[in-house]
Amino acid sequence: MRALQPSLRAAMAGAALSLALHGTAAACDTAYAASPQFSAADCVFQNAQNPRAQPSQPPWKIWTRFLQPADPASAPVDPVPLRKLDRAQLDALDPAANHVIRLGHSSHLLKLRGKFWLIDPVFGERVSPVSFAGPKRFHPPPIALSELPPIEGLFLSHDHYDHLDLPTIETLRDRVQRYFVPLGVGQRLRDMGVAAERIQEFDWWQGGGHAGVDFTAVPAQHFSGRTLWDRNSTLWAGWVLESGGQRIVYTGDSGYFSGFKQIGERFGGFDLALMENGAYDSYWPSVHMSPEETVQAFLDLRARMLYLVHNSTFNLAFHTWQDPMERVAALAEAQHLTLATPLIGEVLTLGAPRSNVLWWKGLR
Repeated sequence: MRALQPSLRAAMAGAALSLALHGTAAACDTAYAASPQFSAADCVFQNAQNPRAQPSQPPWKIWTRFLQPADPASAPVDPVPLRKLDRAQLDALDPAANHVIRLGHSSHLLKLRGKFWLIDPVFGERVSPVSFAGPKRFHPPPIALSELPPIEGLFLSHDHYDHLDLPTIETLRDRVQRYFVPLGVGQRLRDMGVAAERIQEFDWWQGGGHAGVDFTAVPAQHFSGRTLWDRNSTLWAGWVLESGGQRIVYTGDSGYFSGFKQIGERFGGFDLALMENGAYDSYWPSVHMSPEETVQAFLDLRARMLYLVHNSTFNLAFHTWQDPMERVAALAEAQHLTLATPLIGEVLTLGAPRSNVLWWKGLR
């Protein structure tokens, strides 16, 4: 079984990607017909026009590649460094400041001026439609779900398994005051038992406010789906959060496109940019950014600090597990960019001085 497991993991990851890219759409829901992102003719959401977007390889090629033995370097041999957290530490964080806490992959806990929020929380052991197979965590979460404080709001970027996790939502569903999601994702949450009155859906450029935080859903270039039959039946997005005069952008999953420049121009820059950096590949060049594209998107956003997410927790592609961070770190040094590569469990306080550590150096 030990020899089979990497292939099984890779096959499940390939299935998730291939199904989302090439499945068929669900029955048409005309409730979204007013959205510029919705094609009533095809009954799916779609990306903004991008003549430079490169097509993905056909599904049989993706499947064939995923079914090959996994490269041992795509997962760490040595333990991923972890800073354990508990409720007392969270409560002690300055309630007048804004804090971002890395939970792993794209999952983050935020303490924004004394109140707690979550972004794409995934505490499950695997990101997969089944519990017994699929990409498995490299490390445990830095804090147990049971130790999380009451959550004021939870933001989701899209419905893929590595961003919307059923076990996490089922555990948290009554402990989160509000869920803020792209169009269509609300039904996913209702199917998971979340009360409809707790959920708000947003199209790109729509936003609102809650508990002292202003937020806006912003464009991304990606795709959605959790089965063979629901490709792009829900929307994908990034999020802009504003708290106490500081502004954070979370890109969600996205290929590189002109939308980053639009976001930067519309908001006038950001104190912190949480940006996708991992799971890229030449077989799907327009739905995830290469490290070089991540840096260009950061410049387009006019942000002060580049904070890397979407790496170091799951094996979802073919590059080595250090490659995303290693390449961006080299580019950031050459271009004199302010880089944040926090350890799992590390707290970053906006506006506070910090020393960045390239923690993966020397690990196998």
